[in-house]
Amino acid sequence: MTDITTSISEALARAKQAAIDYYRLTGKPLGITGEVGEYEAARLLDLTLADARAPGYDATDEAGVRYQIKARAISAVGRRKSQRLGSIKLDHEWDAVLLVLMDEALQTLEIWEAERSVVVEALTAPGSKARNERGALAVSKFKQIGKQVWPGEAKEAVRNEGNSGP
Repeated sequence: MTDITTSISEALARAKQAAIDYYRLTGKPLGITGEVGEYEAARLLDLTLADARAPGYDATDEAGVRYQIKARAISAVGRRKSQRLGSIKLDHEWDAVLLVLMDEALQTLEIWEAERSVVVEALTAPGSKARNERGALAVSKFKQIGKQVWPGEAKEAVRNEGNSGP
């Protein structure tokens, strides 16, 4: 781990604790879920984060695939099916969307990926004002149209191959 990566990890650990404490005291989220999700997706999937406020995408992979990253903290006792992702903007350039699902302590549970064409089809399907006007998909819908990429056997196999000797 590089010095900057260590420093970021330490800062996020402090921020996560502050968010947990704030939620416990107020019942309201502190609003750092998106930033934590972006960092965790980049760390776990070996992505490069885009500059802050880059239009349309949050990270890229080695092949240049551009990802919008959405994150949700889900409660073990909450209403998992009714939770929605933040707005997915169709008017910007991006290739796929990643959904980072975290627990109440902002620890990553799963990461899901959906390609642009599938996301566009789901967002433009008739019938839902939230989908059509705000670009918001339910977590359950995203899981239906996407594929789980972390943790996953395929990703672990690739990582293990990369760690094997000559």
